[in-house]
Amino acid sequence: MESIGDILAKSKGLRKLREAATPLTRAQEQLLDVAMEIRLNPAEVEKTFLARELVQCTLPHSNPRGNPLAWSRSNGTFTLGIVPGVNIETGKSYGYPYGAIPRLVLFWITTEAVRNLAKLNRGEISNARRLDLGHSLAQFMRDLGLDPNTGGGKRSDARRLQNQMQRLFKATISFQRTVIEAHRQGNRWRDMQVAPEGELWWDAKQPGQAALWGSWIELGDKFFEAITAAPVPADMRVLRAIKRSPLALDLYAWATWRVFRLQKATFIPWTGLMLQIGAEYTNAKDFGQKAKGAFRKICALYPGLKIEWRTGGFTLHPSPTSVPALPAAAAQKRLAQ
Repeated sequence: MESIGDILAKSKGLRKLREAATPLTRAQEQLLDVAMEIRLNPAEVEKTFLARELVQCTLPHSNPRGNPLAWSRSNGTFTLGIVPGVNIETGKSYGYPYGAIPRLVLFWITTEAVRNLAKLNRGEISNARRLDLGHSLAQFMRDLGLDPNTGGGKRSDARRLQNQMQRLFKATISFQRTVIEAHRQGNRWRDMQVAPEGELWWDAKQPGQAALWGSWIELGDKFFEAITAAPVPADMRVLRAIKRSPLALDLYAWATWRVFRLQKATFIPWTGLMLQIGAEYTNAKDFGQKAKGAFRKICALYPGLKIEWRTGGFTLHPSPTSVPALPAAAAQKRLAQ
């Protein structure tokens, strides 16, 4: 097993992080600790999943200006669309799910849905779409990698989580593809409410207090089918280290999905990648600068990822996925267990 000294000596990114700031910030210390843990214990993966379509195009990074009726992002022939839900008591929009928190919730939702599908196939449960959130908001936050004691008042993680969960659960998400074939052209779409049923009994002012009744959601049938059809595996240890950055979360999931399909070194222009990421950037140069900073953190946590910077973008080289892929036979056996 390698020592920490060996790892630092071999990893230029980690060495620069250690030498760049004296003292390191708390976030840098945490990132360095997780990077060390991943290198010392590469097999101790905490597997989580995200739907492929939510990797190809991503949620808004910030609240869309002017609260438009609909919001979308495109990647080639695929388009992700979101329509916010409406509070039937006030008639007002819940608003769009945005930022890091709904991304973490979607990782949790997809992971639980994949697990429930396996349980359904084994005959252990009768309804795979129902997800139990538990009796304690604090425990659910820990499951997402959030600290229930962070912040206070309206800025607390507990309040932000509760607000973003409402936005996400009430939203309608659309996957649309343009189909171009030899003798025809058209569109295929799927409009899906995330969670048409559920109960939330938590108090954001007292996240540690257990509720008498358990909270739960039931995913829409089409949404459940979509997110379990081709989920992208990721490492929860990485998510915890970059949990405050929606850009880093997006790029990490994109990178491990992209290298799974990669056969040869490929140039990725900032202009193309920028269009599918859910942030508003003024130009590709600004996006490239932000993305470089995010990728440096990701590479420290995902040591197998091979990126080479180029003018106007970067070259992505064939790399191992963040979560080692199982051979097809082994994967089927694991699912059946």
